[in-house]
Amino acid sequence: MLDRNEYWDCVEQAQQASLGGRGEEALEWLNEALRLNPLGAEAYNGKGEILWDRGLVDESLHEFGRALEVAPDYHPARLNRIEILIEEFQEHEEALQEGDQMLADRLEGPFEAEVYYLKAKALFYLDELDGALFLLRRAIQTHREVGVYRGFEGQILFELGRFPEAMRSLRQSQGLEPEVAHTLYHAALCIEHRGDYAEAERYFERASALDPDLYPQPVRISLDDFEAAANEALESLPRSIRRYLRNCPILIQDLPDAELIREASLSPQTLGLFQGTPVTDAGAASAVRLDVDQILLFKRNLEKVATSREQLIEEIQITAKHEIGHYLGLDEEEVERLGLG
Repeated sequence: MLDRNEYWDCVEQAQQASLGGRGEEALEWLNEALRLNPLGAEAYNGKGEILWDRGLVDESLHEFGRALEVAPDYHPARLNRIEILIEEFQEHEEALQEGDQMLADRLEGPFEAEVYYLKAKALFYLDELDGALFLLRRAIQTHREVGVYRGFEGQILFELGRFPEAMRSLRQSQGLEPEVAHTLYHAALCIEHRGDYAEAERYFERASALDPDLYPQPVRISLDDFEAAANEALESLPRSIRRYLRNCPILIQDLPDAELIREASLSPQTLGLFQGTPVTDAGAASAVRLDVDQILLFKRNLEKVATSREQLIEEIQITAKHEIGHYLGLDEEEVERLGLG
């Protein structure tokens, strides 16, 4: 006979062990809970969360699936499944469909808000930023102010180039949860775009102190060293390619400006950009060019994607060659095939 009190005691013991960082003990308690009640969705879901924390994403997804087999309407497992599809498997369309299925049910405020939040994440990764912003604001309106929601709102607004609005959202997030690496990092990005580099650096340091793996501190080098790395990339190309570049200078800017972000629908975190007409376009290879071709490299963005000076030099050269490939009229696949980034 099922003793539900005993089952819930095991689940509670597992939660306490998990909160105390004792994952193996938590799994033992959950296995005992499932021995007592093989239909315990809570225990399957708990196992999935622990396995996900350990990086065992396939096993985690399997446990969320087992929770839903025994209790198809168990919302925590449904939400976990949607989130893991987004974050680990990049199955954004499937996640959106499952989110819509959940919204078709009558959900309590917190669950409904979380579905909107997760759908916003899926749309963000699909580069549908306006839709992501709309759904995220639905999440906030549906439930209440949540730090992670406001932080994500700031991230989306930043990607849209709406820096003052982004900073307001990030300040709200900080008011709700003061020390969150994601919020501090994106605040640093906004501060950087208003030109206050010293203050931005302090925020980058705080974010890195909280989560050094996800937000390592930018690697800074001098403009002369940056130019030397870009020139080295150019010199490594065959002469047959270099001759085309006499009319296409490589320019270095700290960051893309607001006008460029708006006109080119560009991410503020873009590493490089070719502007002009590819040489393979009709008439483009003629001796007289009426347009202005140029390759832009964004120094401070490139410095943020490296964890060492050596890696930064490599990233500069990869980006320079990549944009040279676009100047030559190559698409992304051709650029990769020819080794141009």
